[in-house]
Amino acid sequence: MRVEFQKINRQVSLIRSILSAFLHREVTLSVLLPIDYNPSETYPLQLFNDGQDFDALMLADTLKTLQSTQQIAQAVVVGIHANSDRISEYGVAAKPDYAGRGDKAHATTAFVLRELLPFLKQEYHVATTGITFAGFSLGGLMALDVVWNHPQIFTNAGVFSGALWWRQKALTDGYSDSDRIMHNQIRNSDAKPGLKFWFQCGTLDEHDDRDGDGVIDSIQDTLECISALERKGYGWGKDVFYTEIPNGHHNPETWSAILPEFLKWASKVS
Repeated sequence: MRVEFQKINRQVSLIRSILSAFLHREVTLSVLLPIDYNPSETYPLQLFNDGQDFDALMLADTLKTLQSTQQIAQAVVVGIHANSDRISEYGVAAKPDYAGRGDKAHATTAFVLRELLPFLKQEYHVATTGITFAGFSLGGLMALDVVWNHPQIFTNAGVFSGALWWRQKALTDGYSDSDRIMHNQIRNSDAKPGLKFWFQCGTLDEHDDRDGDGVIDSIQDTLECISALERKGYGWGKDVFYTEIPNGHHNPETWSAILPEFLKWASKVS
């Protein structure tokens, strides 16, 4: 059945699903169409991992406010829902971590590229290049990995409290910082011109400090990932942006509070 849209000054929120041959499951999607959506127009696409958390993030209300006050451009925003297999489906596509987690991240990448994007283009007439991809915690690592490895499709990565500790060796098995998988991937590959990156951490994201230097691991891992990007030629404040939230936690409340700044950034650089 074809859905007809009228121009109405409100946020249109839809729940859709798509059967994935790569993930061997039906994937639920939260689709937030822009206010005054016109199906004959082409809109930028912003993807988020963990779309099941959109309500907790109050994303629909935030988008409506920012769009209706013309603080951001109109865009189609889509959240990919995770399920109980999230710890396998999210990660770095090239290799699982030391415990075998993320072993289906390559399948998630294939789903996004070969099933989800064609579906969204057919259904909502979105642009299929210059895409923003963002995520939270492990979903942020997944988004960064996809953007980094597919710059011909994606332009902007948003990483909220990213699981950048993702490592190939356990802390009790002779770990060193060179065992962080995403950092190594950036170091060992060429720069991808045109990419832009937005990172966020909260000072209370966690309490772990593996090297005892007084900086929690999530902040250290994020800043050192940014340093790896800078060594590839990406400029701080030009291509790479970092926001640190005093007393910010690893939860939707903190991420929701900073979402407007991210959305304004993504609208500006898209």
